[in-house]
Amino acid sequence: MKKTAIDNDSSVTEFILLGLTEQPELQLPLFVLFLVNYVVTLMGNLTLMNLICLNSHLHTPMYFFLFNLSCIDFCYSCVFTPKMLMSFVLTKNTISFTGCMTQLFFFCFFVNSESYVLTAMAYDRYVAICQPLLYMFVMSPRICSLLMFCSYLMGFAGAMAHTGCMIRLHFCDSNIINHYMCDIFPLIQLSCSSTYTYVDELVSAVLVTTVVIVSSLFILTSYALILCNIVRMPSSKGWFKAMGTCGSHIITVSLFYGSGLLTHIQPSSAESVDKQKFFSVFYTLVVPMVNPLIYSLRNKDIKLAVQRTLKKLKH
Repeated sequence: MKKTAIDNDSSVTEFILLGLTEQPELQLPLFVLFLVNYVVTLMGNLTLMNLICLNSHLHTPMYFFLFNLSCIDFCYSCVFTPKMLMSFVLTKNTISFTGCMTQLFFFCFFVNSESYVLTAMAYDRYVAICQPLLYMFVMSPRICSLLMFCSYLMGFAGAMAHTGCMIRLHFCDSNIINHYMCDIFPLIQLSCSSTYTYVDELVSAVLVTTVVIVSSLFILTSYALILCNIVRMPSSKGWFKAMGTCGSHIITVSLFYGSGLLTHIQPSSAESVDKQKFFSVFYTLVVPMVNPLIYSLRNKDIKLAVQRTLKKLKH
């Protein structure tokens, strides 16, 4: 094969994505299932973003963060879902080396950014419940914008580090990725560069662990302080209001981090590869789809926004 400048002298210029499963009888049902998932994800997040933009009563810090979360989920699902759907209908689903590295970069960027946005949302809930009188001062538009800028900046830095590690690797033997996307560890397993593989695996593991630990500790600390504050509340009404405010975020965080950890803590055996792909479906496909539903179904502000928007459309 012809070598290119970007692939660092690798003899592999394209990869073959095996997809979620190789069983022929499951290809069509899974294609339909994930196509519906893709459409619902795009429409759900796009609808939520439009509702937040069009309704002034949703122009608050909480919904500013939610807008960014929906924007990330919308873009995130576009990174790999179209390629995944192709694996169900094509005999051989290929992706170029450049395309693979691009997909990996944006995948890491949006995953890292989402973890930091969820952390910022936890801080927002902490201030709203534990320091309500200072809320509008602490969570000013300037501070909220700064938190989002830092979230995207750290997401970009993490994505650059991961992608930089992958570009250094040398791929020469196999070009078959046993996954539906270009993920970090399936790519490392394909590498035949003994000099860099161990270092890159270590760097990737450290980066992933750092993001998870830092974000998780911050979120857990925020909710520990919220819980202490709730316990001291004199009325049960305040307790239910506080839990209602935090409930959606707790569910989202549990799904995102729970499925992400289950994906990456599996032992690297042949049997565990299918389990990793199964769990990765949750945080790459299910979480972006259910986030708008989680934040909308029992949210009075969103329901009011829907009613107002429908009235505007009628007139």
